[in-house]
Amino acid sequence: MLMKAEQSILVLVDLQEKLMPAISHGGDVIHQCLTLATLAGLLDVPVVGTEQLPDKLGHNVADVRELCDQTIAKVHFDACPDGLIDALPEGRQQIVIGGCETHVCMMQTALSLLDAGFKVWVVADATGSRNEFDRDVALDRLSESGARIVTVEMVAFEWMRHCQHPQFRNIQALIK
Repeated sequence: MLMKAEQSILVLVDLQEKLMPAISHGGDVIHQCLTLATLAGLLDVPVVGTEQLPDKLGHNVADVRELCDQTIAKVHFDACPDGLIDALPEGRQQIVIGGCETHVCMMQTALSLLDAGFKVWVVADATGSRNEFDRDVALDRLSESGARIVTVEMVAFEWMRHCQHPQFRNIQALIK
């Protein structure tokens, strides 16, 4: 099953300034999430961010916040009980998701979205945890639960579909 830009929503989980220094390869995770959000903007894919206890843990990294169409504040690890599903644009059933921590908030949100009937693609190179082993185990669990594990480049080329897409050169330059 292919991802389709016109059916997708990008969800970026808890890329908060205060949390990112503790995330293994946190700078790479932010870079990949920014690339995803920029791709989404070029291809008219809505972007929804989440923030865990923003009054205590701070907001998402500024560059991420700017690329999100909306941001959901949450107290649950899983963003769905705090209004994520209600905030998703109607008519789109494909969720492309990245963020932190892979084995807690991102995973629980992805599992709930699967339970709610969405098709979920987890962007492996746009996820992070403090401990890489936790991240790897979470990706395995998500795959076994029905999520598809992909990379940023896979998302880019599936959303575009062909090399004659009007954004092809912009996107090619972005992912190189």
